[in-house]
Amino acid sequence: MSPTRARASSRSRKSAAKPATPPRPFVAHRLVPPHELLSEEESKRVLAELRMVPERLPKILLQDPGLNTDPEFVKAKEAGVPLGGRLVRIRRPSDTAGLSIAYRVIVAGTGGA
Repeated sequence: MSPTRARASSRSRKSAAKPATPPRPFVAHRLVPPHELLSEEESKRVLAELRMVPERLPKILLQDPGLNTDPEFVKAKEAGVPLGGRLVRIRRPSDTAGLSIAYRVIVAGTGGA
């Protein structure tokens, strides 16, 4: 057995022996901008103001960790409220604009394989 193969096999044994680590709970980070789940009425008002249909807005996955920065989202998700199609407002600090506001539509999955 060559030294490279011996090293590779010892690495694979070590990785196979490690137990799976449990997922860490989400902790808000200073680089993650605050996300805000909008109500149905506010969503309609924003869409009318932007003259936009939800299909034309960027998407955000329901599993996105940034959504956990909003306590209302966490409560709604734990209560089992269907959140697909709802709008999210993301406020980012910007050097040029002061505050940049973006809107996203929550989708359940990517639809891929």
